[in-house]
Amino acid sequence: MEKNDKILVCGAGGFIGGHLITYLKRQGFKYIKGVDSKPLETWCQIDPDVDVLVTDLKTEEACNAVVKDMNCIFNLAADMGGMGFIEKNKALCMLNVLINTHLLCAARKYQIKEFFFASSACVYAEEKQRTADVAPLKEIDAYPAMPEDGYGWEKLFSERMCRHFYEDFGLGVRIARFHNIYGPLGTYFGGREKAPAAIARKIAEAKICGKEEIEIWGDGRQTRSFTFIDDCLEGIHLLMESDFHDPINIGSNELVTINELTNIVEEHAGTKLNRRYNLDAPKAVNGRNSDNTLVRKVLNWEPGTTLREGMKKTYEWIYDEIIAHGIPS
Repeated sequence: MEKNDKILVCGAGGFIGGHLITYLKRQGFKYIKGVDSKPLETWCQIDPDVDVLVTDLKTEEACNAVVKDMNCIFNLAADMGGMGFIEKNKALCMLNVLINTHLLCAARKYQIKEFFFASSACVYAEEKQRTADVAPLKEIDAYPAMPEDGYGWEKLFSERMCRHFYEDFGLGVRIARFHNIYGPLGTYFGGREKAPAAIARKIAEAKICGKEEIEIWGDGRQTRSFTFIDDCLEGIHLLMESDFHDPINIGSNELVTINELTNIVEEHAGTKLNRRYNLDAPKAVNGRNSDNTLVRKVLNWEPGTTLREGMKKTYEWIYDEIIAHGIPS
């Protein structure tokens, strides 16, 4: 990418999209346009110096309109959330394929030179994630295919579509498989929040209200790795500067249980809560971790923020938000 390129960020009202715009501005990119279907007042952040547009990218007309005259596209647009949303909205998640389909077609039509697709670790085969003591997931572990139902299938299909647009039409695609991106300025209530934000919110609420208990989804022994937003943005930038067109993990390999994640946030909060385990709540796979062998080889990079460092910043932001705006309903 060149500093004078016209850059389109789709999903700009979301957590990663909003941070990406700020990051690109810091890197010196001069023209950035942000697009999202959500009302502006619900965007995670808005830069007053960036052109913004509210439109539904599930339609061909909208994609053609926003892609015309651009040079680079970042497709982070998706109807999604944490497991509480994904497991109950499989059809809505599958419909995200319309966004990527129409954006790819528009990118080909208007000869866009670079196209970034935000995929997910949800594409990985379920049989490789059945135990908490999971082996780190390599990019080849997405096949034979048996991804997470709904959201994972759409992401995997869209990866293949990106690949074939590169092979057949020469579109400069890049595909990142994100592993649980978290940090300040993200969704932390309402049902779409992910585990780090949900746990930070619950502990902040308990401390503010004097509660002594926290609800944990599942038995707390399920494992994950979590990637701080700053590391994610750096990984995206390096991938876009590379000549690598296959899917690649952008994720931390610091594996922890949900109980250990809760311990970390409790230490930052200076509290210790009784735990009530909701075994009927959505919890997805038992274990998931990122194998960073390929990303180290291709980009000479891997995340540098520890979970302890990242969760401190995330908890403090959520705590301050609750103090300022009250307990979310």
